Amino acid sequence: MDSRRRSSGRSSVVESIKGGFTLAGVRISKEELRRRITMPEYLRLAVREAIQTKDDTDTVKRYFDMAYAPGADIPQPPEAPIVVFINSKSGGRHGPQLKARLQELMGEEQVFDLSVVKPHEFVQYGLSCLEKFAVLGDSCAKVTRERIRVVAAGGDGTVGWILGCLGELKKQGREPVPPTGIIPLGTGNDLSRSFGWGGSFPFNWKSATKSILDRVATGPINRLDSWNLLLSMPAGEKLETPHSLKLTEDASLDQELDIDGELPKKLSNYQGVYYNYFSIGMDAQVAYGFHHLRNEKPYLAQGPISNKISKTTTGFTVLGLLLMGNSNFSASLEIRNWDIKGLNNILRLYVKKVSSSKWEQVPVPSSVRSIVTLNLPSYGGGRNPWGHLKPDYLEKVSAIRFELRAGEWDEAYMQMDGEPWKQPINKEYSTFVEITRVPFQSLMVNGK
Repeated sequence: MDSRRRSSGRSSVVESIKGGFTLAGVRISKEELRRRITMPEYLRLAVREAIQTKDDTDTVKRYFDMAYAPGADIPQPPEAPIVVFINSKSGGRHGPQLKARLQELMGEEQVFDLSVVKPHEFVQYGLSCLEKFAVLGDSCAKVTRERIRVVAAGGDGTVGWILGCLGELKKQGREPVPPTGIIPLGTGNDLSRSFGWGGSFPFNWKSATKSILDRVATGPINRLDSWNLLLSMPAGEKLETPHSLKLTEDASLDQELDIDGELPKKLSNYQGVYYNYFSIGMDAQVAYGFHHLRNEKPYLAQGPISNKISKTTTGFTVLGLLLMGNSNFSASLEIRNWDIKGLNNILRLYVKKVSSSKWEQVPVPSSVRSIVTLNLPSYGGGRNPWGHLKPDYLEKVSAIRFELRAGEWDEAYMQMDGEPWKQPINKEYSTFVEITRVPFQSLMVNGK
């Protein structure tokens, strides 16, 4: 174990010990925290009902009349309202216990289990409910909507799913977009590490949960770049994709790059956004195998430590790196010997430089088994594959395209922010993955 690994471990322990304290080092009481982050009851109940019934119009009118009935006290907005989305399947045995603890610390209607309420439903009906209260002149709801912050309790895939749904607010002109904090319940937790929330679920999680909610309420806001991914493939193939990748009819590939061969008569296009990494190859295959193992035999993955052991015992090491963050591109490749064939048997790689409108093909060495497009300096559970790159190794690009055609095998493995899938590929027609920068940034609460 190197010094960086030991230092990271010590930091996690220290953060856990500090769990019950605020940034100022003063213990916060449960009652005080609840007062600051809990929405008035009429808003909590209205939001929950609007999501359940998928109808916020009648709900808003009824609860507005109740809250502002003659003689009723004028409701006041909380100082720092928070809602939590929790993936109760993450974090091994801690998921259900953490959910109960969160409901204890705030109104239980503000804690959403992702197996029951999806983030897009909260955006479409929950936040819309607050906005319609505001239209009726409800200043409490208006301020609550403006101040609200979100907590993602889960792994990188959960965080990315929630950020993607919140990003729709920007497209719809429904700002402000709530900033997001993180409770790390996944295996790698690289997004959590990058924004000061740590790399693992705290040992003293009961007291640490209070501290995390306090830090979400008061922490500074950072901005996060994200990347749009378009997957275009011949129609007719069954595909199980992660939550963040959706079937779409509104997207098409950049037409400035000529396609070698014919396109099929019908295409299936999928579109999504990632925040840390997208990868093709052996690392995604390992992640895919682990996810299926966890779903089929959950007793083998009862916590983050056992999850990491399960992943590590596969002998996986990142082999080829395509590093992209802040619009930087690097073709820095680490070469290892493996029994399986290299990605160059099925893949072509193209980039479009910022200074040019033309696509350029980048040779993929036969030794490369994985290619990772990386947005942040944390990958695979806290590793920094960027290293200390010299400027000579960096090139600014505006887009990246992968073209895949069946050769030695008829499937490839891909993953976005830790959510893997098996991608069928065709010998007759190509499958394309095109990556471009999202024109706006996501808001993250810094947990340091």
